[in-house]
Amino acid sequence: MSSSAERDFVTAHLDDLHADLDAWLRIPSISADPAHAADVAASAEWLAGALRRTGFPTVEIWPTAGAPAVYAEWPSADEGAPVALVYGHHDVQPVDPVELWEHPPFEPTVVEGPDGPELHARGAIDDKGNVAFHLLGIRAHLAATGRETPAVTVKLVIEGEEESGSPYFADLLRERRDRLDCDVVVVSDTGMAAPHLPSAVTSMRGLADAEITLRGPAVDLHSGSFGGAVPNPLHALADLVASLHDDQGRVTLPGFYDAVRALSDRERELMGRVPFDEREWLAGPAASRSTTGEAGFSTQERIGARPTAEVNGMWGGYQGPGHKTIIPAESHAKITFRLVADQRPEEIGPMVRAWVEANLPAGIEADVHVPAGGVAPCASDLDSPFMDALLRSIAQAWDSEPDSVLFMKEGGSGPEADLVEQLDAPLVFLGAGLPTDRIHSPNERVLLPMLHRGAEAAAHLWRELATVELRTR
Repeated sequence: MSSSAERDFVTAHLDDLHADLDAWLRIPSISADPAHAADVAASAEWLAGALRRTGFPTVEIWPTAGAPAVYAEWPSADEGAPVALVYGHHDVQPVDPVELWEHPPFEPTVVEGPDGPELHARGAIDDKGNVAFHLLGIRAHLAATGRETPAVTVKLVIEGEEESGSPYFADLLRERRDRLDCDVVVVSDTGMAAPHLPSAVTSMRGLADAEITLRGPAVDLHSGSFGGAVPNPLHALADLVASLHDDQGRVTLPGFYDAVRALSDRERELMGRVPFDEREWLAGPAASRSTTGEAGFSTQERIGARPTAEVNGMWGGYQGPGHKTIIPAESHAKITFRLVADQRPEEIGPMVRAWVEANLPAGIEADVHVPAGGVAPCASDLDSPFMDALLRSIAQAWDSEPDSVLFMKEGGSGPEADLVEQLDAPLVFLGAGLPTDRIHSPNERVLLPMLHRGAEAAAHLWRELATVELRTR
C-alpha cells in the first residue's frame, strides 16, 4: 500500500474512530419503536457532541414532528469554495429476533474475520459507521493540508427516522432550505462491492407500499357448515398474490412499466464489470436456494436496476395452537414496490387499486390502503465533475486508478430523491458497507478496514471537490 498524509493521519488515530463507535453504538436508537424515542434523542445529542469535539463551529439539533436531526457546518475560508452536504442517519433498525444475535446488539464486539477485524452491533454500518468515519476524515483532511478550515464548506444533515421511512424529512428540507443550500450532496448510507474492489453506488431505487384487506362473510364461519359454499378471503388473497407476477416474472399491475426508463447498453456494461459469483451470493448474503425474477435480466440488474413487487406479509384467520375450523371473515397482505428511474411512488396506488378490482372474485370486497408519500428513485450523473472528484478520492484510498472504480446500483431506498428535489443539487455516494454486512438482520457488522478506508476517502474528497469549477447557480 502506498502512503499519504491523509492515510498516515487516519492510521495514527484509528483508536479515536473505534472509541466513538463503541460509545455511539451502545445507544439503542430504534426509531420504529416509540419506547426508544428517548434513545433516538440521546443518539442525536451524542452525535452533536462528537461533531463539536471534531471542531465543527456550528452544530445544532433540529426537532421535527418525529425524531430529531443533527445539523453541522464548517465553512471554508476560501471565497467561492464549493459547498458539500453529507447525508446520513443516526437511527437504527429493530433487533428482532434478538435470540439470533451472537453478541448483544448494543454491546459493540470486535470479532476477527477472514478479511480482518469486524465490529458487530446494530448500526455498525447502517448507518452510524458510515457517518462516524467522517469525523476522522475531516480531521485527516485538515492535518494533511495544513488548513484551519476545510477546502470546501462541509455541512452535515443526519436524520433520525430513515429506518422509519423518513416521514418528516422532506418537510425539514423545505423548512431549512436556506441552511442546507449546497453544490453537491454526499450520501453516506451505502457501500461497495467487496473489500478489494473500489466502487461507487450510482443510483438508488424508490419505494411505494400498499396494504390490502379482503372481506368475505360478515363473521368467521364454521368451515363444516359453510365450507365450499361461500367465498374464503384467504383463498381469494392467495389467488390475488399469485397473480402479482406473470410467468416471465414481470409485475402485472396495469401500466407498471410504462414510465420505466430502459437500461442503456452503457449501464449494463458498467454493471457487468462488477464481479459477481451467483453461487457464493446464494450461499452467503442471499441465504437462498435459487434465483428468480424478471426474465431477460441478470441477478445484479434485477436487484439494482429493475422495478419489483414483493409480498412482505400475509395473515388472516386462526393462527393459535391446534386448529380452529373456520372460514375467516378477513385476510390481509402488505406489498412493497421498488421503483427505478422515471417511476413515481404516487402513481403506484391507483395501479394497485385497479389491479385488485380486476382480480376480485364474486362475494369478496377489498380495501386498499396506500400511505401518502413513498420514496422516489434517484441517480448520480456519471459524467459530472463531482463524480470525477469522488472517483479520484476512492481510487487514492484504495491504491487504484479512477477508471478502475466500479459502478453499482443500490437496490434499497432512502430519502435521497428528496434531497435532490428540494435542494436542486446533484448527488454522489460514499459508503463503506459490504453486501455481507447483514444490515437489517441479526449480527449486523462492519469490516473495520473498510471504515478506515472510508475515512481516508472522505479526507481526499474535500480536497478533490475544491478543484471543481462551479457553474453559476
